[in-house]
Amino acid sequence: MFKIRTLDNGIRTIMQRVPYLNSITLGIIIESGSFYEDKNNNGVSHFIEHMLFKGTKNRSARQIAEAIDDIGGQINAFTSKEHTCYYAKVLSEHLPIAVDVLSDMLNNSTFDENEIEKEKGVIIEEINMYQDFPEDLAFELLNELLYDKMSLAMPILGTEKTVKSFTRDQIVKYFYEKYKPKRMVIAAAGNLDEKEAYNLLNEKFGSFNSNNFSLNNFVTPSYDYSPTFKLDGFIKDIEQMNVCLGFTGPSTYSEDIFPLMVVNNILGGTMSSRLFQEIRENLGLVYNIESSITSYNGAGMLSIYLALNTEQVYRVAKLLRSELVRIKQEYISEVELNKSKEHLKGSYILSLESSFNKMYEMGKCLLHDKKIETPEDVMKQINDVDMDSVIRVIDKYIDWNHLNISYVGNVKNKGAFEKELASILTGGEMSQ
Repeated sequence: MFKIRTLDNGIRTIMQRVPYLNSITLGIIIESGSFYEDKNNNGVSHFIEHMLFKGTKNRSARQIAEAIDDIGGQINAFTSKEHTCYYAKVLSEHLPIAVDVLSDMLNNSTFDENEIEKEKGVIIEEINMYQDFPEDLAFELLNELLYDKMSLAMPILGTEKTVKSFTRDQIVKYFYEKYKPKRMVIAAAGNLDEKEAYNLLNEKFGSFNSNNFSLNNFVTPSYDYSPTFKLDGFIKDIEQMNVCLGFTGPSTYSEDIFPLMVVNNILGGTMSSRLFQEIRENLGLVYNIESSITSYNGAGMLSIYLALNTEQVYRVAKLLRSELVRIKQEYISEVELNKSKEHLKGSYILSLESSFNKMYEMGKCLLHDKKIETPEDVMKQINDVDMDSVIRVIDKYIDWNHLNISYVGNVKNKGAFEKELASILTGGEMSQ
């Protein structure tokens, strides 16, 4: 069972002892990501994540890495649309070292001017790298279309223009404004003593940014959006066409999330799904086809991704359309329902074997003041998915009016291609 306590400066902590492990994963999760940025500072959350590894008053960048490498541990971080997470996984006896290193990074990072300029080059190269991955480009464009005029549409990395514009003062100001104790959670899962771990965390993190305790001047951007049918793409001289379809989906904590997960498994979320078996396995028309759910605190997306030869696009689009119409009209069978639920339960139980997954899920729920669900809670929600709830989410989310389509590939006539693709995928209802 997990334990929740608050540090002296207001940072909440959540811990779960897992006695059969020999390790601990410790994470610091901050409500900071591209969702909270604007067009002028887009990418700054991700930039700060990089800078915290670039040196403190006590350690160089190399010494930060060596402190964890020397004990056989792992240290890393990532930025998403809604969070930044710094984490370390170490043997249980080395928890004090992990706490010391992570707290040093938060308390004492220097944000050196020379390092900032060097890191601009690194991140611009990272942006350029993603430009070479058509799948990433297609999904990025799909985000822009679906979440039009909403901050969720902005890229996590920012743009070359915004990254080049960052100043040290701007970065440091954003860091202290967003890394407020009330907007942070420290989570830990593994073979730990909760009392000892809490005392250690309070010693090292209990005074972090303590003069910035309140949430004054913090405005959460709106999740309100009104998606309409849109289609757009990038012409790129590549061999393969990459196509993404996106419907609106439920938010992370919606009652619709588990029923739609069941539907997603059946539609294209597994290797035994309808789309994968029919279009890839039986007909061999695509290299990859899959569906997935992406969810945020106030929004979500059900997406389908295709990678295929350009010459097969229209044929596959017709097959995809027919499968979507079939699931809209005939829904699913009881056999499919039960198989999908078993798959979800199995995947969930296997995920619990990762101390990182335990840490991150607990931490996110606490950060957003949501109920921290036990495995029994989750299993019950999956078991409770019935045909009525499945029908409800299919009717609600597979909606042609909310369909957005993006693509990256080599097409001769952009206008004609988009008109034909839109006509096929919407049955002519929404074609441009």
